[in-house]
Amino acid sequence: MKPHNFAVALISLSLSIAHCALLPMAVRGEETGKLDIKTDFAKQTISEAQVQNAIAEIDKLAQKQIENNAVPGMAISVVHNDKVVFAKGYGVRETGKNEKVDADTVFQLASVSKSVGSTVVAAAVGEKIVSWDSKISDLDPEFAMAEPWVTSNLTIRDLYSHRSGLPAHGGDLLEDIGYNQAEVLHRLRYQKPASSMRSEYAYTNFGLTEGAVAAAKAAKTSWESLSENKLYKPLGMNSTSSRFSDFMNRSNKAVGHMMLDGKWVHRKQRNPDAQTPAGGVSSSVNDLSNWMRLQINNGRFDGKQIVEENAIAETHTPQMRCGMSPINGLPEFYGLGFNVSYDKHGRQILSHSGGFALGAATNVKMIPSEKLGVCVLTNAAPVGIAEGMAATFADHALYGKATQDWLALFKQVFADPALLGENVGTVGKPVKSPTAPLKNEFYLGTYENDFFGNLIVTKSNSGLSIKLGKDVSAALTHYDRDTFTYEILTEDLSGPSGVTFSIGTDGKAKSVLVENLNKYGQGTFIRSAGSN
Repeated sequence: MKPHNFAVALISLSLSIAHCALLPMAVRGEETGKLDIKTDFAKQTISEAQVQNAIAEIDKLAQKQIENNAVPGMAISVVHNDKVVFAKGYGVRETGKNEKVDADTVFQLASVSKSVGSTVVAAAVGEKIVSWDSKISDLDPEFAMAEPWVTSNLTIRDLYSHRSGLPAHGGDLLEDIGYNQAEVLHRLRYQKPASSMRSEYAYTNFGLTEGAVAAAKAAKTSWESLSENKLYKPLGMNSTSSRFSDFMNRSNKAVGHMMLDGKWVHRKQRNPDAQTPAGGVSSSVNDLSNWMRLQINNGRFDGKQIVEENAIAETHTPQMRCGMSPINGLPEFYGLGFNVSYDKHGRQILSHSGGFALGAATNVKMIPSEKLGVCVLTNAAPVGIAEGMAATFADHALYGKATQDWLALFKQVFADPALLGENVGTVGKPVKSPTAPLKNEFYLGTYENDFFGNLIVTKSNSGLSIKLGKDVSAALTHYDRDTFTYEILTEDLSGPSGVTFSIGTDGKAKSVLVENLNKYGQGTFIRSAGSN
């Protein structure tokens, strides 16, 4: 299996993504057409019996997924009317071992962390530590984007709604080649923008991470501590953390699995500390039930206002339009750390998916007007199970039956690597009669790139190797003439990728293009002036 970058927000229901339009505090009618949707929620209020019937259906369906080896382990919780009405685990924490998943088993949340983290920022906003429109240049003067005007005017709101102008997943590859959080954020100043600020939506883990880090700096603490003090402790989320080390130290945790040769295998645990506000939270469904109760009760938990009402409500407000739903034809939006959509009755739906190719797939879905929320966590690379389960539950609760075969639909979505951002090389099978390369010494040397840093070509026992970023080393395999391939396994990079040298007039390589780092045209490394 080739890992994909599944840390995406597009799986709210949408199977197609369109350019987004900047939105003020309300949906722009001129952009989407007048929304002819009902708002008579009194006729749509669901009963406890409907919720219980939906739970019974989802319980059977979850058991079936485990029996069919769709995922190794899963946990589900449901809240309704400010109560936890269901919380249960299924399957195993790790294949080949006997430890079962329960409602307290801790999973990596991946990009559901964005929704959790936006609640932390909302708490800081409510306490007037920052506002959603605080400028990053005021909070974190060392941070810069490629364009000075953007650097001066970028806000927390811009970063939490993915409208900074950075390209989709800008900075992710820096993490893959070993840079830590501070180094990635520093190097974003060399990332070429994909659009002007506030003109288009582009999902960025590290853009959002900077928004969170800036808020924490304003609070004079770390993001991890801010999250713990403003959210986890007040809600009694004792198994929740924004530190990877805490996840690894849990005795009751579900490790990640990849599908290899038809079997789920725990191969490598994803360490998301570099982007922890965007993907680094770990939690259990019991803990997340408390968080969902807070969301659908306007910042209140057990009768106490934990997060100021207006500040948390802002996170649920559409900020950018992200496409049109192929299911009901209505527009879909991104708020502040949440996917925001509406059903045909005008009910708002808050959701977010998360996923690691190395083994995590999660989904939360909440319908505030119905005081209803569902959370599905799995310990497998994304195959659509988390989204399909949550959508099936919501249908049974709202309509008494599934309106679609959601599991089949989302399985189809996740089977499309182009849609989900697979980032691998396209070098084909070895040519039958390749042209021989130059002698090794003509390729040796240090090559520079402002964004990615240095690439060093050295001799190895097998021929040539490269050192890239902070901690990536890989052998080069000859392909044809001045093209080689290398291969590493990370969250975003996999499969053989071309490494093509351009030869100068002196007979030595003057530059090298790394194919799977060149998605946005920044994958060329130039020989250092001091490199022989």
